[in-house]
Amino acid sequence: MLTDSEAALAEAVLLHGPITRQSLSSRLGLSAGSLTRLTKPFLARGLLVELEEAPDGLVGRPVKPLDIGRGLPFYAGVQITGDMVHSVATDVRANSLDNYDVTLQGHSPSTVVSAVAEAVAKLDVPRIAALGVSLGGSVSNGVVGRAPFLEWQDIPLQDMLEQALGMPVVLENDLVALAEAERWFGLGKGLPGFVIITIGAGIGYALAANNMVARSHDAGLGPAAHIPLSAAGPRCHEGHIGCAQAMLTDDFIAKAASTALGCAVDRDEAYALAQDEPAVRAVIEASGQALGRFIALAANLSLQSEVILAGEGIALFQLVEETVRATILDHRDPLASAVTLHVDDSGFGAWARGAAVVAIQSSLRRLDLR
Repeated sequence: MLTDSEAALAEAVLLHGPITRQSLSSRLGLSAGSLTRLTKPFLARGLLVELEEAPDGLVGRPVKPLDIGRGLPFYAGVQITGDMVHSVATDVRANSLDNYDVTLQGHSPSTVVSAVAEAVAKLDVPRIAALGVSLGGSVSNGVVGRAPFLEWQDIPLQDMLEQALGMPVVLENDLVALAEAERWFGLGKGLPGFVIITIGAGIGYALAANNMVARSHDAGLGPAAHIPLSAAGPRCHEGHIGCAQAMLTDDFIAKAASTALGCAVDRDEAYALAQDEPAVRAVIEASGQALGRFIALAANLSLQSEVILAGEGIALFQLVEETVRATILDHRDPLASAVTLHVDDSGFGAWARGAAVVAIQSSLRRLDLR
């Protein structure tokens, strides 16, 4: 296992490399001599490399920036939904290299494990160091405590996958994994804190503060889905009036548009009709107002003014961006910091990539230089 100083060095080069020793010393608060001693075993093992000399932009001799090694292994990430297993292969900086999806034939743990094994085996990379797996539900110490969409309770999924695949596996809640991916390599990189809100089949919320993603039992329960946003909105499956689930999820938007039209349409059809059908446009505008309230509430209560929007339903924001931004202003103290919106429109692939990132993080912590 790496010491805290070694882990901080490896993380700094991974996230910010190529980087000069001077910049590293400043970032880590180390003297030049201490940094030299710290980097020596990394260089000896090829985990870090010195690049060609380059001008440092200051008066003085050229410098050799440090970067991660060239022969490092690959990683895999898997997102499990109610009907699919989505997999992605990445390099150590979470750049996607290949992906493969497998349709679930059932929800038994053995069926899901087999589907994950198939999805990972189909990834076209030569060497996978570790697998990250994410799903919607409560996760702790490699055990799925509760995953309603799979009808699971207390399933030791991490152990089952490690036995089936013969590689290290890291199991995480999907929102936590996505937030870690945004924090390390995505729109949250360099931000000390942010809120992430996802819309689509469900509603997700995660929080990062002081360069850490919040983890708790409640992260896997999705309580943010039932925050009330409209007193005149429809009821969700739990009977809550105008909550985030009822106002912002794909199924409820499609249902409201269908009611307004008098015929059945799906989400994509509703979005297409919103330009020309006033009744459908009213539905979409109401959802846009609800999203604006949700964002303002998240910023107000978390004391974070940076908000990342993600998920496969992000097209809603793109349709009613002006309404969303205006509603945020209406529900924000005029003296508060302006809310900055960061939109991740990478779609469903972001979830599997998030799983890969938690595998990368875990592997970094397990490195042994002795």
